[in-house]
Order: sequence, then structure tokens, then C-alpha cells
Amino acid sequence: MKKKIGLLSVIVVAVALFFVFDLGQYLSLESLKSNRDQLHAFYEANAVVMIAAFIGVYIITVALSLPGATILTLCAGAIFGSVTGTLVVNVGATIGATLAFLAARFLLRDWVEKKFGAKLKPFNDGFSKNAINYMLFLRLVPLFPFFLINLVSGLTQIRLSVYFFGTMFGTLPGTFVYANAGSNLASINQLSDIASVEVLGAFALLGLFALIPTFYKFIKSKKNTPSETNGVEQEG
Repeated sequence: MKKKIGLLSVIVVAVALFFVFDLGQYLSLESLKSNRDQLHAFYEANAVVMIAAFIGVYIITVALSLPGATILTLCAGAIFGSVTGTLVVNVGATIGATLAFLAARFLLRDWVEKKFGAKLKPFNDGFSKNAINYMLFLRLVPLFPFFLINLVSGLTQIRLSVYFFGTMFGTLPGTFVYANAGSNLASINQLSDIASVEVLGAFALLGLFALIPTFYKFIKSKKNTPSETNGVEQEG
């Protein structure tokens, strides 16, 4: 219990400091545009340090579910270029999301299972059997906030390895879209310029492809159920 209280205290203090010192002002499109040249110059002079620091900031932002991940992804594209920026963000986002997942599991999962275990069992069973497909769908299709998926997934019985790799590969397409947009920062006036209907539609299509194996299993099980029932009746 002491460990849980200690971890929760650290998280609360860190989030409070973010808002008290108004650090969100540095994670805006205007701030990125005005500081892009200085950041890029620092990267050219100190590539390893800049990449390590950027990954660290991204991990903290995602792990604490702070606002600003989208701007950081644009920033990665503006500083590192679309390909390198995508890889850098993917490392930070995957590790940060995994830490948020583990924190939610450590702090809340026991309580959730005691309170709602029986009601959640069918959901957990179904989710566990098709976890990788569901994770890819949730990461590819931008229906739910990134931080919410991190926290809710921690309350399920999904394996850590499945969550980790589902997040790693599922976030790549969206990360590339934003990092690539960041590499052309001058043409962006607002974030809605990036997420066009065509782009969102492409993500939705990718998400549906990820669910094809799950749909196939479901349809196959439905077809097999009547024959198995008939077989039992004939034997009786």
C-alpha cells in the first residue's frame, strides 16, 4: 500500500508542477514555429544529446498523460526529419505508454477486479483472446484519446508484451503522418490541417484490417456452434 501511495504522490506532484509552472506554453504550435531554427541548430551540433533529451521528454509527457504529445510529434519531424522523427517518437511513445499502462495496473487493477471482476470477466476473456488485433485497432483508429487507451488497457488482463508491441507497431502510421507534417512546418497553421478526412479514413481502414482475424474467428465459431449442438442431440 505504501508503494502505491508513494507512486501516486509522485505522479500527482509531477502533473501539478506541469500546470503550476505553465510548461504547456512550450508545447504549442506557435512556440514550435518560433523556436524551430534554434532547436534544429542545437540538434546539428549535439545530435545524440538532443535525441536522448527529446525521447526523455516524450516519455514523461506520455507516462504522465500530459497534453502536448501531438506538438512533440510535429517537433520531432521539424527537427529530425520525417523518418528519424517517426522512429524517435515511436521509442518515446511506446516506453511512455508502457509506463502509464504499468502504473494503472499497479495502482488500480486490484481494486477494479475486486469491485467489477465478475462483470468484466467476459470482456477480459474476449479481449485477451484477440488482444493484438484489438490493440492495433485502437492505436490505428483515432477514436479514443491515446492516454485513455494506456490507462484502461492497464486494467485489463492483456499481456505486457502484447500491449508493448501492439502500441509500437500500431502507432507508427499516425506518427509518420504527424512527423512528416512537422518536416513541412511552415505550411501548418492549425492542427486540424493535418488530420484531414482522407487521413482519418485511411487510419480507419487500417484499423478494420487489423480486426479481420477477429471477425473471422467470430464467424467461424458461429458456424461451428449449430453443428456441434446437433451432434450432441443425435448422440442422445
